[in-house]
Amino acid sequence: MKMTRQGTAPTRRSYRTLALAIGAGVTALAMLAAPAVVFAGPAWRVVGGNAQHGPPLIVAYGCAACHTVPGVKEARGNVGPPLTRFGDRTYIAGMLRNTPANLVRWIRDPQGVLPGNAMPNMGVTEAEARDIAAYLYTLR
Repeated sequence: MKMTRQGTAPTRRSYRTLALAIGAGVTALAMLAAPAVVFAGPAWRVVGGNAQHGPPLIVAYGCAACHTVPGVKEARGNVGPPLTRFGDRTYIAGMLRNTPANLVRWIRDPQGVLPGNAMPNMGVTEAEARDIAAYLYTLR
């Protein structure tokens, strides 16, 4: 017995379409309920960086004058953003993807990355930038 379009019996294809639609709706609702920051992956590892060297460098280069940095007693500045939980952040300076290479680049040459921003170039060497970055990635 053949039915017309209006009286068509449900098929596997229509059930599959319905299941996909329901799945998409559930996924959309879950995304709306999820927290804004979802990064929960492992901490970044900075090749060649030594996190223990980071805090004294943060003080020596004056980072502490502008930033609050957990674990660095002298770092209570409020000119730049606090670097609390830096290892969980998605972006550096609101526009650069937070990766070890980008962080080292930012620490060494913030004016080259984003000309005119408030962070000055401080003459940090590659090795020192790696140490600072290694420390910042421990902040989670």
